[in-house]
Amino acid sequence: MPSSCILQSNALGFSGHATWIRLGLGLSVAFLVAMAHRNVGINSEYGDWSWSTDAGERARLLQSPCVEVGPRSAEEQGPAATSILGAIFIVVNAALGAGLLNFPAAFSMAGGVAAGIAVQMCMLIFIIGGLVILAYCSQASNESTYQEVVWAVCGKVTGILCEVAIAVYTFGTCIAFLIIIGDQQDKIIAALMTESSGTESIPWYADRKFTISITAFLLILPLSVPKEIGFQKYASCLSVIGTWYVTAVIVVKYIWPDPDVIPAEISTSPSSWMSVFNAMPTICFGFQCHVSSVPVFNSMKQPELKPWGVVVTVAMVISLFVYTGTGVCGFLTFGSGVEQDVLLSYPSNDIPVAIARAFIIVCVLTSYPILHFCGRAVLEGLWLRYKGETVEEDVVRERRRRLLQTVTWFLLTLLLALFIPDIGRVISLIGGLAACFIFVFPGLCLIHTKLSEIQEARPASWWALVSYGIFMVTLGAFIFGQTTTHAVFVDLAK
Repeated sequence: MPSSCILQSNALGFSGHATWIRLGLGLSVAFLVAMAHRNVGINSEYGDWSWSTDAGERARLLQSPCVEVGPRSAEEQGPAATSILGAIFIVVNAALGAGLLNFPAAFSMAGGVAAGIAVQMCMLIFIIGGLVILAYCSQASNESTYQEVVWAVCGKVTGILCEVAIAVYTFGTCIAFLIIIGDQQDKIIAALMTESSGTESIPWYADRKFTISITAFLLILPLSVPKEIGFQKYASCLSVIGTWYVTAVIVVKYIWPDPDVIPAEISTSPSSWMSVFNAMPTICFGFQCHVSSVPVFNSMKQPELKPWGVVVTVAMVISLFVYTGTGVCGFLTFGSGVEQDVLLSYPSNDIPVAIARAFIIVCVLTSYPILHFCGRAVLEGLWLRYKGETVEEDVVRERRRRLLQTVTWFLLTLLLALFIPDIGRVISLIGGLAACFIFVFPGLCLIHTKLSEIQEARPASWWALVSYGIFMVTLGAFIFGQTTTHAVFVDLAK
């Protein structure tokens, strides 16, 4: 495409970039100032909520089901040692992932570069606001994980719904990861087979279903069985490197395209205003780092709102550039003909792209066990609470139950991944749940937190924050309803 056309197509999307970023920063600062004026503690004493002594009550995401019954002392908790720079890295790592492969297709569905960037910019404001709200509510409730905050602030019913949503979300993401493995292996094997035999015929042992199953049984299942996942602490660095490399390859391939690659029609505007919402599941799925953000906030050297506002703003802007670069360059390279997994659009024998595929496979292989662990921890807590048993009473059966949970989870995700054709259909479903984590639950937490404050006179800032919480809940519910309905009656019906 001529450079003049490129600049013209991108001008609308990028012209307001700085303005929107400043607006996002301003919103974060406004939240920080309004909230910092009050030192509120919601049920800060452990007994205020009359929680059961059942340790299953405390089995929450990102911590082992075998957790203590009572509150931890400062010595037991250990020093919070994460710097601002380290927290930015962790949040970026939580936000970036294999979901970026679907961003070019999301830009195509939204109606082009301008529409895709505009949706991202608008949602970024609420994404940053939701992260700040969660930190505020974590301080107010003295809880250290996402679902603990929701449980303590919003009550039992909302807390259980949140845990179920996390379990379903992690389950769906594991399915998407297995599909991604199959997509990348197909291309790598096709290139190897063509070079070795000179034909494109694929033998039975190179069949997609066989290769996904073998990879899953030999690599993913053994990594998913252990009780703890501390041994995978170095995988995050590899994931970040792989994500950046994939983005770099897509950008370079757009600047210096393959002569054989001819883009299909490139949309410049959405076909209807509703089509813009087709990109929201992918954007929510990509930027959803809220579930893991609360533990990151509590691990900081200074777990305060102002440093946290800087952390999440910088992290989200970095993620924005990565996702936007991937989405814009991938879409402009292939146009409306881009695949749901953008790497599938490139030739099988392209060496830099083949390396990108290998990076994605490794990233997914290490990410699946971590997500499975999160989902398993939530299911463990729900099960122990339902049975009314403590971890100490149930320790003999813990290993057997863990093996059963792991194998059942693994087999179900593998079976579904073998028969779902592309990641777009999975993301369209779980993207709605991601909207709940970004909008609905933080909005509910903000509303309940402000309503719990005992004040004789409620200033305008109080009403503004409550109104903002109501707006977030309404917006999140709309996105969840619209995207889920579209996924069920349109995407899955194809």
